[in-house]
Amino acid sequence: MAVTVKECLELQLLEVEMLLSMFPKRGEISLDKDAVPSVQRYLKNTNGSLPPQLEYCIALDVGEAKVKVELQVHLPHMYPQVAPQLFARSDALHRQQQLQLNTRLTSHISSLDSGDLCICEAVQWVKDNSLPYLENSKISSECASEEVRVKESLHRMWIYSHHIYRQELRKKIFDSAKKLNLTGFCLTGKPGVICVEGLRENCEEFWRVIRYPNWKHISCKHVDDIETEGNIDDLRLFHGFEDLQFQAHGGYGLRNDYHMDLGQFLEFLKQHQSGHIFQILFGVEGKLSD
Repeated sequence: MAVTVKECLELQLLEVEMLLSMFPKRGEISLDKDAVPSVQRYLKNTNGSLPPQLEYCIALDVGEAKVKVELQVHLPHMYPQVAPQLFARSDALHRQQQLQLNTRLTSHISSLDSGDLCICEAVQWVKDNSLPYLENSKISSECASEEVRVKESLHRMWIYSHHIYRQELRKKIFDSAKKLNLTGFCLTGKPGVICVEGLRENCEEFWRVIRYPNWKHISCKHVDDIETEGNIDDLRLFHGFEDLQFQAHGGYGLRNDYHMDLGQFLEFLKQHQSGHIFQILFGVEGKLSD
């Protein structure tokens, strides 16, 4: 004899009532306040539309440390004749451990007899089987943290432009460097040079921002990437983001036809352990006059 939706919903309410007696404390079971009344109204008048499917969440304490694991439950109208949708999650689990735990939970529930209520069984299984995954997740976190410390690196970009004059462009450069916690400098004039150093993702974001929408006469000539087990701030060559405006040849002033005194710039680079960059930027070896 075929089991009806009405019979299934009656069994679901009995199971919810049993779970509420097992977890009576506030917050142990999260259930919409209208969920059970909706089912009860349908059972009194089965000619109406079906109620929303029952959904609730059970908070479990696992192990001596009482790590929180939530069992999320979604019941099709024909449960227990069809399998429930279950998902165990915890902030203490990495995605891979969570996936493995739920794969095993699904396999276990599938092995039970069809037609039997199984949420209480699922609760007990999660409490009995989550601990190894939680311990593996903790070990993975410690290893990952150690790996991050080992692979901490400073990124330094040396950027060349035909010229840098416009005030709005210079403002964008300085604002972006400050926002992204980058040190370095901007050499205003012709040619123009920018150096930024900091975290790789911040340097790459700076490069993306200043090039947009289409700065044609600009290129990244060289990149330093230096790993350290310590603090990347110890590797910085610059303490802030400097505005360089060396005296121009001929005393032209800040016009689009003046050329920066590159001898002063070379001296600045050597003061910051970067004299070798001069040839990379300009294609000639830098020499200071006597």
